[in-house]
Amino acid sequence: MPDAAHVKPLTALRFFAAFWVVLYHYWPNLDVGFTPAIASKGYLGVEAFFVLSGFILCHVYLAGFGEGRFRYGDFLWNRLARVYPLHLATLVGVGAMALAGAVAGLAVDPNILSWPSLPANLLLVHAWGLAPVAGWNHASWSISAEWFAYLTFPVFAFAAWRLRSRPLVAVLAALALIAVIYPVFEALAGFSLTEATIRWGALRIVPCFAYGCALHALWRSGRFPTRLAGPGAVVLGLAILAAIQFGAPDLSIVMLLGGLIFMLASLASAGSRFATQKTFVYLGEISYSTYMICIPWKILAINAATKVLNIEGDKLPLLIWILIVAALVPLSAISFHVIENPCRARMKAWAETWRERRLAAAGA
Repeated sequence: MPDAAHVKPLTALRFFAAFWVVLYHYWPNLDVGFTPAIASKGYLGVEAFFVLSGFILCHVYLAGFGEGRFRYGDFLWNRLARVYPLHLATLVGVGAMALAGAVAGLAVDPNILSWPSLPANLLLVHAWGLAPVAGWNHASWSISAEWFAYLTFPVFAFAAWRLRSRPLVAVLAALALIAVIYPVFEALAGFSLTEATIRWGALRIVPCFAYGCALHALWRSGRFPTRLAGPGAVVLGLAILAAIQFGAPDLSIVMLLGGLIFMLASLASAGSRFATQKTFVYLGEISYSTYMICIPWKILAINAATKVLNIEGDKLPLLIWILIVAALVPLSAISFHVIENPCRARMKAWAETWRERRLAAAGA
């Protein structure tokens, strides 16, 4: 069974999920006069991340949880080290851009510098209904939702551990949760759960995260014949594209995305080299940076391009649009190597230093 660092097809998938979100946000600025279905459904890339999160966290931590080796404080600190430095950096960056624009006399959306929303953003609770508007780096609402899942991970882990010997029951229960919660939420809230961000965003992750935990249980059980993983991945990939093209309900696409994640993990178990090439894996590793900087970069690049090219409105020619989108890759790499990775390592080093000091004090 591959360890967390070697489920490489899932790492690669993170890049495609991030790019799907990018396509959703950037396509409206392309001057072509139409929107393909794949772009209009790009918000579901977040659901893919949420399912992946449940799968990978169970892969890394579930055995330790079940065997009594799980340390909740260490877990939360490691997860905070993973997401918070870049969240803080992009929040500051968006604030600096907005202040600079205001000083320069440019029209700045007042919601971007929403000071009443700042405390919730800093505390990562702005997707819990505790922020009045979607201010600052709006994409970070999903990191707030992830933080909710991290805080409640013992609940998911308890259920996953109890059902580890009955993985099909776990998967069916997760699918039933999705089948129920999506229509019930829409009936009560008046909008789809997949549209929830700062309003009910913390709830949006719950069925997807549970689904990822259940799929991990099935994968870990080894009951699925890995020889079927390749054909299964192809079938599910095509099914996802067909469901998107023909306007299938979001909940069915989420279910299919989970199936694709399972098949890709099964390919890794079978020793397949599919999506294990260094380029794909590296793009997956920097995908968190891609996701977190895509909105700030869009604001900066689109405004700069329209002014330099003297374009009225915010629609860009194809070549300029491609250059702006492509620039996300080197910018993500810079963000990863300058902010995300070093800060994560520093925070983990702090934790190790504190642990050594506690042990030294206990032994004195």
